[in-house]
Amino acid sequence: MKRLLVWTGVVIGLSFSVLPGWGESWKPAPSPLMTRWAKDVSPDRVWPEYPRPQMVREKWVNLNGLWDYAVTPKDASQPEKWDGQILVPFCIESALSGVGRKVQPTERLWYRRKFTTPELPQGGRLLLHFGAVDWQATVWVNGRQVGEHTGGYDPFTFDITECLKPGENELVVAVWDPTDTGWQPRGKQVLNPKGIWYTAVTGIWQTVWLEPVPAQYIEKLKLVPDIDRERLVVTVYAPPGLSVGLKARFAGQDVAETRGPAGQPIELRIPQPKLWWPEEPNLYDLEVSLLSDGRVVDKVESYFGMRKVSVEKDEKGINRLMLNGKFIFQYGPLDQGWWPDGLYTPASDEAMKFDIEMTKKFGMNMARKHVKYEPERWYYWCDKLGLLVWQDMPSGNADRNEESRANFRRELKAMIDARFNHPSIIMWIPFNEGWGQHDTCDIVNWIKEYDPSRVVNEASGWHDNGCGDISDMHRYPGPGVRPIEEKRACVLGEFGGLGMPIPGHLWKEQGAWGYVAYADQEALTDAYCELLAQVRFLIPQGLCAAVYTQTSDVEIEVNGLMTYDREVIKIQVDRAAEAARRLHLPPPTVQVLVPTSERQGQVWRYTMETPSENWMTPEFDDSAWKEGPGGFGTEGTPGAVVRTVWNTSDIWLRRSFELTKLPEHGELALAIHHDEDAEVYLNGQLIKRTKGFLTGYTIVPLTGEAVRNALKPGRNVLAVHCHQTRGGQYIDVGLTLIVEKE
Repeated sequence: MKRLLVWTGVVIGLSFSVLPGWGESWKPAPSPLMTRWAKDVSPDRVWPEYPRPQMVREKWVNLNGLWDYAVTPKDASQPEKWDGQILVPFCIESALSGVGRKVQPTERLWYRRKFTTPELPQGGRLLLHFGAVDWQATVWVNGRQVGEHTGGYDPFTFDITECLKPGENELVVAVWDPTDTGWQPRGKQVLNPKGIWYTAVTGIWQTVWLEPVPAQYIEKLKLVPDIDRERLVVTVYAPPGLSVGLKARFAGQDVAETRGPAGQPIELRIPQPKLWWPEEPNLYDLEVSLLSDGRVVDKVESYFGMRKVSVEKDEKGINRLMLNGKFIFQYGPLDQGWWPDGLYTPASDEAMKFDIEMTKKFGMNMARKHVKYEPERWYYWCDKLGLLVWQDMPSGNADRNEESRANFRRELKAMIDARFNHPSIIMWIPFNEGWGQHDTCDIVNWIKEYDPSRVVNEASGWHDNGCGDISDMHRYPGPGVRPIEEKRACVLGEFGGLGMPIPGHLWKEQGAWGYVAYADQEALTDAYCELLAQVRFLIPQGLCAAVYTQTSDVEIEVNGLMTYDREVIKIQVDRAAEAARRLHLPPPTVQVLVPTSERQGQVWRYTMETPSENWMTPEFDDSAWKEGPGGFGTEGTPGAVVRTVWNTSDIWLRRSFELTKLPEHGELALAIHHDEDAEVYLNGQLIKRTKGFLTGYTIVPLTGEAVRNALKPGRNVLAVHCHQTRGGQYIDVGLTLIVEKE
């Protein structure tokens, strides 16, 4: 794998002289924010890395760089006059394109550049590859149309051999993108960005490249690991009648070799395989040769990881997400993959790798790639660095006609095919929160049949039809978990979203948006670690994984672990990593000292009139207060179990309980559901102050010797004040003891 890490491509036969003065003729368009990597972008060296790391050939030509561009009415013919130059592979709306302008659905974006025909092998072919173009692309070489493609995320290829001429050739690409006026998969792109919806992406946004191949060549690979049978099943797509040679290496040593027919599954035995884990991402190198009458006619280099993904019951009969037959709690960010300077495309491979490295530094072992597919090198780095990937299908419109339904399935299949071989990808998610959701169980069943090597999450959050392998809920700020199911594993597909705007690092200085706001790094880190502590208590209740919103700020969203420009890490990394590490400890025992009213109403004294200052002390006489069962609030408040109506701005609660003796071990914690701000007292001492609201019950650890000293044998008093400003309202509190396993 070391060779793949340093590969930047062998550029052959490409004359840069057709576009003189690249360095002087390009600069980024104005942008509110830029990343540190933008300064290293130059037209003569933009995304130079080999773009297809799982099927590497020695010779290729990188066509990234400055192209001519023009924007015309949609129905216009190829322009005679061009508007200027654009830096490929950055979309036209981005700063790094050098253009930075919108393209309307009534318009068409045109590209043009020249290239020199590279040297081809005897009888060889020249392939033109596009990593991704959003959305509908038509391609001409020397005035001859070579093909069309629709789909904004999957790679596509044209054989342009018959269109070539000696010396200089002309390549023209026309792109039409309806963005949110159409029904096509597009993720979070909209023409008028606001809230959780972002800037549109139009045109070429991944590497464009040429590849000389022999007359008979390897078209693609399909790699399916099978750790139970200690084998890799390889299908090499190539002309019929040829044979294939396979050779696997690990750490430079040959471990397996075999031959078989092209186009058919071939079993490559991998004895005592070194398994792929997030903490030990073992990868094998794979050499694939195509043979005709025993003679090698083509060869590519690849790699694979040996791993197994499944849903199985643990020793307590709870369904768990298993990796290689072992339950590992999966925790990671909602990773949107947006950049202030390149939008869908980071400034460089180094920038893209940075996000993955930071995810690992936060103590995470997974990322949910949210309604976007990435360039293949992103998945390569996940494979290499050890990051599990849940892959969303980009969402589209909810209104589905037959054309839209057929297109969705075609693009879904194309994207699964394009990223099938990456061991890091363990889950397919066809829908998110009902966005464009349709034919759910039919689509899920098709995915499971097409790719039985991975689990399928039918819809992350919201509309659950009971199919697939995963029961997924969203709760902000959360956390929460659905009831244990007989056949599916339970995950928390989104939670958190804790916000903190950082002046000087904002997409817009006004209008920043997040679920809950904090003033400084210390407060944000405290809240973040508290959330993770709460997540841990849900694992014994069946929770298998959790996804925190989100990796970085995106446009006006400020709920990232990093700012949008990746300059400020908002939380304390060491504390975050320790909180994440504790998710993998044996789950603690939770002992109830004072039950909540979630399952059975508990009697409290309460008042909605402001009491005297000593209302929270054990000595206070609350006999004049009303008496009623918890919880207190209004119907319709998320997660509330209302037994006594509270619909004023404030409520004060008191309840006494007896302890025969103090617990010798463990840590006190609140079981609480509050909407909104709450103060909790134990025997007159403030033990917790909360802000904002929850959408369900959760456990909040109470730290510090003073808190524990507030508890005493005999009579104790738990007192609560809750303040409401708007929306739903609710309060209920209990007291628990958390005992760690030795």
